Formats: sequence, C-alpha cells, structure tokens
Amino acid sequence: MRQIVLDTETTGLEYKLGHRVIEIGCVELMGRKLTNRRFHHYLNPERTIEAGAHSVHGLTNEFLQDKPKFSEIAEEFRDFVRGAELIIHNATFDLGFLNNELGLLGMEQLGSLCESVVDTLKLARELRPGRKNSLDALCSEYAIDNSGRQLHGALLDAELLAEVYLAMTRGQENLIMDLDMALVVETHLLPAGERPALRVLRATAEELVDHECVLAEIVKESKGKCVWLAESLQG
Repeated sequence: MRQIVLDTETTGLEYKLGHRVIEIGCVELMGRKLTNRRFHHYLNPERTIEAGAHSVHGLTNEFLQDKPKFSEIAEEFRDFVRGAELIIHNATFDLGFLNNELGLLGMEQLGSLCESVVDTLKLARELRPGRKNSLDALCSEYAIDNSGRQLHGALLDAELLAEVYLAMTRGQENLIMDLDMALVVETHLLPAGERPALRVLRATAEELVDHECVLAEIVKESKGKCVWLAESLQG
C-alpha cells in the first residue's frame, strides 16, 4: 500500500475566514517503510499571517513573498498524493484547508484523488483515551526524537508523524500478518472444501491488566456513565 503522511502550516485557523496554506510537507510510505520521496513547498498566501499562527510556525510574510502560489504547485501536489492513503494528524483541519485551495482553482477534492484518510489524532484517542495526544506527546510516548522541533514545520512534522503512525500500528500489523500466515498454512494442509477450526487467542495476564487500566480511564472520563457498568448493576 502507498501511503502519504501529510502536514500543513497556515496563515490562521479558519479557511472560511480567508486563511490560506503557506507550507505543505509530505513523506511517502510503501509497504510501511519510508521511501526517499518527499513533497515540500513553502507558499505565498497572498495575504498576511496572523500573529498567533506566526508564534506556532515562525514563518513570516517577508520569507514567503517570493515563494510560489498554490496554483503553481497544485498539479505537482495532486500527482504526488493521487491514489494514496493519506495519514494526517487532526485530518479535518488540513483537509479543510487543502480542499479549499483546490476548490478555489476549480479542482477535484482530495476525497476523489486519494484512496482514504487515516486521522492519527482519532486513532491516538482510541488507543490512549483521556490522555494528551498532541504530536509532541505521542513522540514522547513512543520514544521518537523530536528535539529538533522547536517550532511547527510541515515537513518535519510529517516525518515525525510517519514514525509515530508506524509505532502506533506496529503491533496491529504484526498480529494481522501472523494470523494471515497461520490461516494460509492451516488451509493449505486441509483437504479441499474443509475449513480450519476457529482459533481462540486468549489475552495474557499483562494484557488483561492493561485492559483494566484502559477501562478505568474510560470510566473516569465518562464520569461512570458506561454501558457495561449499567448492565452489571442491573444483572
């Protein structure tokens, strides 16, 4: 599978208020491995950058003045992401801005260009309910060196996010591969038309403890309003 890990920087928080993309950074994954292919551009937004946004990424109007406009790199960007699965942290934000830029040029949206989208913020919240799930927090959780990240930068953040995504999903990938391989072997050894017996994978003691910790965090976040608690009391 071809995946593109993507990040943007912008002039402000709301494209609906006329804010624009000023940096796009993308890195490519093939078969869950980073390739050397990257897409990176600073862009002239043809408008000023808000002070709050500048404090996040440090980009200035003067620096961007001689950079290309989005319209000048749009086709190159579309060719790079076409047909891939996009991996984005807080995907709603980046997709909103990029689809707005494409829409201003009368071009098709990313939903039509790309295979699918993985929102790593949503994924992280499912894996780590009730905890901070910023990119910095996830780098710390998965022991990924982000010491060079003094300010936000689209390409650097895309590179870090690629490592975070691989770390977050590595166990799932190994489990799927192991199960698929076992199924292939068992099916191959059976007579034609027969199916292998259902395998039951039981949790280890350590996994059961981790599971109880996650449930406790969910109970805390929901202030005790959990379906399984209600059912246990009724029973």
